[in-house]
Amino acid sequence: MENAKPKLWVPGDWNAFFGFGTNILVNLLTLTGLLRFVLQMPADLVFKRILPAAGLMMCMSTVYYASLAYRLAKKTGRTDVCALPSGISVPHMFIVTLVIMLPVKIVTGDPMKGWQAGLTWVFIQSFVLMAGGYVAPLIRRITPKAALLGALAGVSITFISMKPALEMFMTPMVGVVCFAIILIGWFGGVKYGGIPAGLVAIAAGTIIAWGSNLFGLHFGGMSGEALKASFQTFGFAVPHPVIGLVLGGLHWSFLKTILVTAIPFGIYDLVEAMDNVVSASAAGDEYPTTRVLTADGVISLIGCLMGNPYINAVYIGHPGWKAMGGRIGYSAATGLMVIILSWFGVISLMTAFIPVVAISPILLYIGMLIGSQAFQESPHRHAPAIVVALIPSLAAWAKLQIDNSLGAVSGIHHVTPDMIAAMQQVGIFYHGLSILGGGSILAGVVLGAMTTFIIDRDFSKASGFAAAGALLTFFGLMHGEEVGAFENAPVVIAYLVVSGFLLACRRFAVAATASAPAKVRAEHSAEGGILEAS
Repeated sequence: MENAKPKLWVPGDWNAFFGFGTNILVNLLTLTGLLRFVLQMPADLVFKRILPAAGLMMCMSTVYYASLAYRLAKKTGRTDVCALPSGISVPHMFIVTLVIMLPVKIVTGDPMKGWQAGLTWVFIQSFVLMAGGYVAPLIRRITPKAALLGALAGVSITFISMKPALEMFMTPMVGVVCFAIILIGWFGGVKYGGIPAGLVAIAAGTIIAWGSNLFGLHFGGMSGEALKASFQTFGFAVPHPVIGLVLGGLHWSFLKTILVTAIPFGIYDLVEAMDNVVSASAAGDEYPTTRVLTADGVISLIGCLMGNPYINAVYIGHPGWKAMGGRIGYSAATGLMVIILSWFGVISLMTAFIPVVAISPILLYIGMLIGSQAFQESPHRHAPAIVVALIPSLAAWAKLQIDNSLGAVSGIHHVTPDMIAAMQQVGIFYHGLSILGGGSILAGVVLGAMTTFIIDRDFSKASGFAAAGALLTFFGLMHGEEVGAFENAPVVIAYLVVSGFLLACRRFAVAATASAPAKVRAEHSAEGGILEAS
């Protein structure tokens, strides 16, 4: 079995390649927009320095995870091993741009200083990831699957699914039609003559968008002028080391801004990557957590030293690409595609030719799979814990919508107590969203784990997670806006009280076992949720 030579490419890799490749393309297009139009960086800096470095990092990452899948397939003798998807972390893309690079660029007026601040942030993050890789296996062993997958489901429903879903219905003739093509192909089992459903959807959306121009409808906003202008970015560019620029950013004027987000987002990376490894394990592919996190840190560090100010991460979505038929080749092929796009200046051409709304349904499909996986792969009795675990992400997403709306419409970037009070009068509990959504991934895992162990009546473990919640909140790593000490004291005290109460409950409750879920449900039904005295 161990000597069997896995196939590097199977027919299903085409589906996964077009799906994952378009996902990466969307991220690159979004990244380019942030650099050019939000940070207003010069075209030469974006297309000849940053994007080539980002392309190198993503190619290294996707090829590495293809090789990891190859070794797993060879070791197990299985033919259905799917490589972990990876690339630039999307949440971090916005955080490092808007919270780190933009303020520095505004204060200094120098885009190079903004770039340097982003590089320094990734430099610190890389070491957090590498160190955290040795802690993650322990966390994974003691944390229930419902908590890890539930927190991931929260991210998939909000930050992965909502934007593409909204884009689809803003341009329904493209978005909804493409979504139907994908659902019929990937869920309905309909074949399109051997052509991957993702490619059919993108082609159909592109034809509809450009064809609508003939009737003056302009679905997707495509134009010949933009397409012609996109050819100006053609040209070969490779990344160059910027070690001096990175090390030059390690001084307090940058660090006082960077450390506030670097530490909590390093922990966010740790938990998210661990969640994604658990997700892959639930789909049948067992990858070593330490190796995955260490690889993300090393690859991010190399990318940073070559000029890329964005962190690398294992992506959510492994079960989706595996369900499409993706195995090993799709990951490596995507890496090669990224090199071509980023080193030859093709990205702006793709932006001008393919409507983003034609790609959005693929992202929604991935969000659907990840959200449903939490319920499918966890015991049925743990469903309430999954719902609790995803709620912090809902709060974080809602707060982000409010913040972005205030900034876009009124130029307001600081919410005052009077504004919070006014919002509360109309049922918008901004302060509650801020507390619940702070460190949403960690909060989801802690609350989900507490609920899971309470359902199983393992009150000592539930108490331990409540205590962990108090500790993390104390340092501002969850339920808070910044790292520090004595952060959000009321929430800390609440967690400690709950921890003590759960320890007391251990003496007065009958422990439920995983082998008797029916008995647990019957007892809950008969008792109305009241603990059974021992």
